[in-house]
Amino acid sequence: MKITYHGQSTILIETNGKSLVIDPFISGNAAAKVKVEDIKVEAVLLTHAHADHILDAAPISKANNAPVVSNPELAAYMSWQGVETIGMNIGGTLDLDFAKAKMTHAFHSSGIIDEENKNILYGGMPSGFIIEAEGKTILHAGDTGLFGDMKMIGDRHDIDIAFLPIGDHYTMGPEDAVQAAEWYKAKLIIPIHYNTFPVIEQDGDAFVRALEERGLKGKVLQPGESVEL
Repeated sequence: MKITYHGQSTILIETNGKSLVIDPFISGNAAAKVKVEDIKVEAVLLTHAHADHILDAAPISKANNAPVVSNPELAAYMSWQGVETIGMNIGGTLDLDFAKAKMTHAFHSSGIIDEENKNILYGGMPSGFIIEAEGKTILHAGDTGLFGDMKMIGDRHDIDIAFLPIGDHYTMGPEDAVQAAEWYKAKLIIPIHYNTFPVIEQDGDAFVRALEERGLKGKVLQPGESVEL
């Protein structure tokens, strides 16, 4: 299994000869080292409806004939963009054949802002995903603040890698993310959702050092870098 970080919250998981991408935000991210047309996947998973998580979902879906998987409200919106969708909800598990995706809860907001018409379209409940494949478990926490049920999730799942937001302002910051890492009990923690914009600038290396002080293992991935399991 190969997992590649493409900046912000974009994670590409290659497993069992196939792949999926979570929260593709590439064309709007100057730090991305890949082009949208380079993403080859069998499924596109979305944690919530904000632009920095769904921007490239439709073009990737169309180019790969890959369904977009999200909560029902966001799935309906994406279907209006002319793509195949699979709506699911928190607590549910979807069998993608090459991997299983369980939707977990996250504490955040979720909506699509129409600046021209001054409307906000409700984007459904935000979420995270637990991906299981090849006997490994990957957690993508989504955009979230700290919440106590992270401990329950960690108790119930043997998590190999957890991708946690550390940017602060819109999500939990490094201090809360260290607490989340303790509760998730993942074998490896990788920070995401930081340094894309000035307001979420953080020191990923300092976060990893803070994890190590708690006896946890962290790793900073630059956009385009991968880890293998």
